[in-house]
Amino acid sequence: MADPLRGQRVAANWEAVVKTKPEDQIHDDYWLFNRLSKGNAFVGLSGGDFISSPIEYGLNTTAGSYSDLDTFSTTRVDVFDRYEYQWKENIVVVVMSELEEDRNAGAGEVFPLLPAKLENARQSMRREMNRQMHANSTGNGGKDMDGVQALISITPATGSPGGINAANFSFWRNQQTAGTQTASAFDNLRAAMRSIYNLCSNGVGDQHPTFAETTRTVFEGFEGLLLANERFTSKESADGGFKNEVVKFKGCLLSYDNAAASGELRFYNEQFIKLVYKTGKWMKARPEVNPANQTAGVIAIRTNADLIATNRRRLGVVSAIT
Repeated sequence: MADPLRGQRVAANWEAVVKTKPEDQIHDDYWLFNRLSKGNAFVGLSGGDFISSPIEYGLNTTAGSYSDLDTFSTTRVDVFDRYEYQWKENIVVVVMSELEEDRNAGAGEVFPLLPAKLENARQSMRREMNRQMHANSTGNGGKDMDGVQALISITPATGSPGGINAANFSFWRNQQTAGTQTASAFDNLRAAMRSIYNLCSNGVGDQHPTFAETTRTVFEGFEGLLLANERFTSKESADGGFKNEVVKFKGCLLSYDNAAASGELRFYNEQFIKLVYKTGKWMKARPEVNPANQTAGVIAIRTNADLIATNRRRLGVVSAIT
């Protein structure tokens, strides 16, 4: 393995070091993970074989008018079912040798190495789970968490997220349309976004998308379609007063994630997409183990969770954006 700038030993100890903590060179803002790992979309369950809940998917078709002694239907109409998602496990391991402890002690300590390793592990787990959440649910032989490319698919009538076959049951299909340009770049993007936003909404009710996510390229394409609207809150710093996190579309927060699929923009609602975790097993560090044949301590940090869609009809994607 390459050892840039003489590696971890030099960085963690006194030799040629000018800062008191490692400068982050690798981690991004994992926007989808951050949005769903807090608030109403972050749900803890105490256990169970599956992540499951009942759903209401149909109307009672016996409803209708009748007159006097007309006969009426006594057919029993099935209107309920349930989805089932598997629990998915993730792990990250931190190893600390006794030699590392010796070097990172006393006057030789620039920053505490073990806490720094644990923080790096936490960030690495966030990055990996964010990657899985953006994928198609098939990674690592199906061991990865379910991802938005399957839950909010560009081919909604395929696959069986949650164990329900979307080809057979139209109620279990997300919304989708294309945003391919006609003449100039992104000239159909806003129209496609309006269509999917409205399709994901429950009329004028309260079930509108709450946030949307895309790539930086598409995000900047959307920004380029907006009318100039600038303000300055500080003459000294020329602070424009607007940041990425306040760009909205019809009240829906819009931003980008480096892991998002190219040319795709997805609309979410925290009511209907959840990051479900086993209570007490969210990034849970197991007791340190000392191998009998090594002078080291091994700490495994485990998470048991999955990304689920509870109502795919209220989620949507604009695909093939150019």
